[in-house]
Amino acid sequence: MPNIPGLRSCYDKVGRLIYFGRMLDKIHLHDSGQLPQDYQEKLGEPHPFTLDGRCCRFLGVPYSEIKSRTLAGEADEAVLTWAHAHGTPRTDEECHVWNRFVAKLGWRDERSDLLAQRIQESGLTDKPIETLIDHIEFDEGRDPVADRSWEKI
Repeated sequence: MPNIPGLRSCYDKVGRLIYFGRMLDKIHLHDSGQLPQDYQEKLGEPHPFTLDGRCCRFLGVPYSEIKSRTLAGEADEAVLTWAHAHGTPRTDEECHVWNRFVAKLGWRDERSDLLAQRIQESGLTDKPIETLIDHIEFDEGRDPVADRSWEKI
């Protein structure tokens, strides 16, 4: 999958969290009809292992509320501030653990088999991919290893 204009890296932070901004970008892109079909299947909370669903459960707020606020034009930080105020309160340490959890999904865990399958399907077997978000990054034309993206967390 090529780089998708308007869709930021999984590693980019909004406030204390990685991935959150990417979820908001997917909401905007879907609303404007610019989100590729492959991505639409993973929007929101349809499956227990989607990153959107995991993020909403971590924050303790429904995806529908995040989507509604995002499409109403609220800034990324405002949506996250609302989520922190109305969901499960999270400490800096818990946000750090979330970031490290997301950054390592697919590495020696229940998603390892899926990661291996995705690497094969996308033809990226020559890349140093160890996690699901590294696969996403390489698949979209970024190189998280060369960029040392994990150091931004």
